[in-house]
Amino acid sequence: MYTDRERCLRAVQSKDARFDGWFFTAVLTTGIYCRPSCPVVPPKPQNMVFHPSAAACQQAGFRACKRCRPDTTPGSPEWNRRADLVARAMRLIADGVVDREGVPGLAARLGYSTRQVERQLLAELGAGPLALARAQRAQTARLLIETTELPMAQAAFASGFASIRTFNDTVREVFALSPSELRARVPRKNPAARPATPGTLALRLPFRAPLNPDNLFGHLAATGVPGVEEWRDGAFRRTLRLPYGHGIVALTPNADHIGCRLTLSDLRDLTVAISRCRRMLDLDADPVAIDDQLRTDPLLAPLVDKAPGRRVPRTVDEAEFAVRAVLGQQVSTAAARTHAARLVTAHGDPVDDPEGGLTHLFPTAEALAAVDPGTLAMPRTRRTTFTTLVGQLADGTLHLGVESDWPKARALLLALPGFGPWTVDVIAMRALGDPDAFLATDLGIRRAAKELGLPSTPAALTARAAGWRPWRAYAVQYLWATDSHPINFLPV
Repeated sequence: MYTDRERCLRAVQSKDARFDGWFFTAVLTTGIYCRPSCPVVPPKPQNMVFHPSAAACQQAGFRACKRCRPDTTPGSPEWNRRADLVARAMRLIADGVVDREGVPGLAARLGYSTRQVERQLLAELGAGPLALARAQRAQTARLLIETTELPMAQAAFASGFASIRTFNDTVREVFALSPSELRARVPRKNPAARPATPGTLALRLPFRAPLNPDNLFGHLAATGVPGVEEWRDGAFRRTLRLPYGHGIVALTPNADHIGCRLTLSDLRDLTVAISRCRRMLDLDADPVAIDDQLRTDPLLAPLVDKAPGRRVPRTVDEAEFAVRAVLGQQVSTAAARTHAARLVTAHGDPVDDPEGGLTHLFPTAEALAAVDPGTLAMPRTRRTTFTTLVGQLADGTLHLGVESDWPKARALLLALPGFGPWTVDVIAMRALGDPDAFLATDLGIRRAAKELGLPSTPAALTARAAGWRPWRAYAVQYLWATDSHPINFLPV
């Protein structure tokens, strides 16, 4: 979008928050870059240039605005609606791969050369993978500086910086303040900025309005696995398996943000934990664009108008969700939760929850691959499906991650015994994040379609849904909402 100058100018002049994260405005006269909705008086058009990323702004010598804090905008919705190289690379960078494995590790995961990845990122985003990761480290550093009492040295290494000097230089360059000056700006009496529980961080996760929390949190709570997930006191809580350790997160919906309380065993996992929580809640979606497209169908429009801003509830662990989808085949939600809870108790890694209620991490594929199939309380054919899936996940034959090539992953899943279109599409929708995945065979979807006067046979419904593309996964959320509760894993 940043190449459409007139559209960008209109967004800045109207302070349109819908475009926050789509592009950034750099002001030539001040050397500052802002989000489109910055509350200050818009600069003269001739003094504005537009960049596709904060990293590109920083590379061009601009520093972040202290007023609108462009580093805290929602992410671009492009990276969660596309499956090309750049989008897959951006999802991996958000997941901290460059910090852990370097640019060669990023390229290896994508199946391209380092040069190819760098060239494509530079062409589209104006910055290479190192600069993009550096911008992310700067944002993480700011979070730690402002929300914890960590000594600066610990904050530097937890943010992913290799040295305190680089940490100091980067923070000063990006924010035009030293780390100590950044911390001094935060009111000492602000309880949200200084949580009382040691090792706990309290953050705000921004999103593009509108957001309908009912389907999002209702779905997660209704399908929560005991010991791993729970709904308590208005918050969805769950354990997280992270690269350097584990964490526990509590996510609370609010009018203009999602409250996020994180307890981490290793602060180096902060960036990854935030990224995975944002992805689970689909917070980088563009609900206005999605709903406008779905409203073009006159029979779907009333559902959208009734409760706009529905999101697709996703996952923090793609392999975990695939396993849970198989456990839920041809059984009720309650039965699926019971199956999962037994596996968690027997094979999950125990964790200590200071608040009580959460007890384990969901088992790894390697742990599940060692389970005796005879102990699984399910039909023989579904045992075969389960053991084949966890076996291929454990040995690397099948890999599900943020970098997955969606068509390739679909083909691999469909080749597994017991995997039909419904199972593949629900994994594509909620684990892989494909916004166009569509469950035409789902019984709840077909019932809802019939009630609305839409075609109810899978073939006819799929044909009608062509007009909803590329947002058919969101149409599923609206159709499911017409049922008393959409969660009932029947098809395979």
